[in-house]
Amino acid sequence: MTSPAPKYIISGGPGSGKTTLINGLQQQGYFCSEEISRKMIIQETAKGSFCLPWIDISCFSAKVLQEMIFAWNQAPTAAITFFDRAIPDIIAYLNVAEVPVPEEYYTALALHPYHKQVFIMPPWESIYVNDSERWQTFEEAVIINEAIRKAYTTCGFELIDVPKNSQTERVAFILDFI
Repeated sequence: MTSPAPKYIISGGPGSGKTTLINGLQQQGYFCSEEISRKMIIQETAKGSFCLPWIDISCFSAKVLQEMIFAWNQAPTAAITFFDRAIPDIIAYLNVAEVPVPEEYYTALALHPYHKQVFIMPPWESIYVNDSERWQTFEEAVIINEAIRKAYTTCGFELIDVPKNSQTERVAFILDFI
């Protein structure tokens, strides 16, 4: 029996170039899962919901967790998949908000394993842009990035720092690494 193809995570603070990198990997033919948090913010805002990270982070996190589990289950078993964020990101955001992390998040992570090496995008002020889904200041993005690094390390992942380069160079860095 062959092992399933690896499920790699690309993470880091807001505005560090994750989505651009994911788009570059998709252009190379890789299966990629989009950032669920952004999609959920757009959906919840359109509904006039209060289930948003800046209003009710516990509600928002629970919805994101369910969508991340769904995305994990939708990933092909025979092809490498790249995820724009994963379950430890939720844990990091809850930690930053000083909200206790329910045990179900750790259970979900154990039941939906990712490759132990995680690609981390560093804060990069010159590309940082605020928009309707990214409300944090750059300084807050740096704090979130540190919380993300801590959450992944605490959950047993090895962090691989992706250099601040062009999309093409970042894609090549990851593909050379894997």
